[in-house]
Amino acid sequence: MTAIPNAPRRARWAESVFPALFALSYVVGRVALDKLPLDPAWPRLVAALLPVAPAGLMLWKMINGVRRLDELHRRVHLEALVVAFPLAILLLMTLGLLELAIDLPTEDWSYRHVWVYLPFFYFVGLAIAWRRYK
Repeated sequence: MTAIPNAPRRARWAESVFPALFALSYVVGRVALDKLPLDPAWPRLVAALLPVAPAGLMLWKMINGVRRLDELHRRVHLEALVVAFPLAILLLMTLGLLELAIDLPTEDWSYRHVWVYLPFFYFVGLAIAWRRYK
């Protein structure tokens, strides 16, 4: 997300804290899922849901940040999403069809591996949009 130039120091601090908190909680949750026994299930459920709240906070801050941007920056982010969303649909549709055709290895193409492409698609969209407005 684009930093807000005249934002208060507290708002700029939150832009880096929430993504870091999400990343940390995701790593902790993944390590815990690898180490915890299958029975009882509730500790594994807690570990799996650990990054959900920090991810929600991060998204909330990002949406509020975009709302404070000027019209050009909002348009750039919108165009980035216009690129990213269809790319995500194309990826998931292709994987779904390939899964019907062949055995896709789950250690490479499961949800926990594929989601990382979605932010990448957004950043590709940002690069395309910014090139247009330069």
